[in-house]
Amino acid sequence: MTFQSGSSISPHSPDRVAFDRLELGAILTLYGRMVAAGEWRDYGISMLKDVAVFSIFRRTAENPLYRIEKRPRLRSRQGMYAVIGMDGQILKRGHDLRSVLRVLERKLIRVVD
Repeated sequence: MTFQSGSSISPHSPDRVAFDRLELGAILTLYGRMVAAGEWRDYGISMLKDVAVFSIFRRTAENPLYRIEKRPRLRSRQGMYAVIGMDGQILKRGHDLRSVLRVLERKLIRVVD
């Protein structure tokens, strides 16, 4: 995604939640491993007012298999990171992104076995 100067949307705009470089690095490392295993094929990123969402797809025209969400308002409660399944069920929630992503890494181990 590119941002032009003078644009009303910027990656550091206070009215949007975004993943930082370290968070995206952790997510894209897992994503690359799952693509190599043939499980995932596409992704999308949404930066909204209250939440940033990384959506994972098996095929481009489908509903997402998983959504990785960042909700800073939940930082002091359940944790701001969550992995949500296709049916809307929260698979894992927590304060540490890497520990939350482990729920998806277990699926990679099953694929490789």
